[in-house]
Amino acid sequence: QVQLVESGGGLVQPGGSLRLSCAPSGSISFFPLMGWYRQAPGKQRELVATITSGGQLNYSDSVKGRFTISRDDAKNTVPLQMNSLKPEDTAVYYCYARNLGSRHYWGQGTQVTVSS
Repeated sequence: QVQLVESGGGLVQPGGSLRLSCAPSGSISFFPLMGWYRQAPGKQRELVATITSGGQLNYSDSVKGRFTISRDDAKNTVPLQMNSLKPEDTAVYYCYARNLGSRHYWGQGTQVTVSS
């Protein structure tokens, strides 16, 4: 059973930074596509950013220029660096992975709250 373990959420003031990390139970080489989604209260889950094994990046317009996704093969993690955070970034952030057989996996989520 594949597990995606997220870490790094918390409370931060507007303009601050947080770094999320996702660690799959298997090698990230088994997942050609990984990324982050988020869900705010009363809203649908939405894409934040994805990265392929080849390094192709995709960001939502709302986070472009502020968030950076990467793949760390040595640490077997997919970090999401979030800078210049805004109150509207408040949400539960979910790690996502698609394996070589095109099966989808989700983490349990980590809360990010941006508030003064």
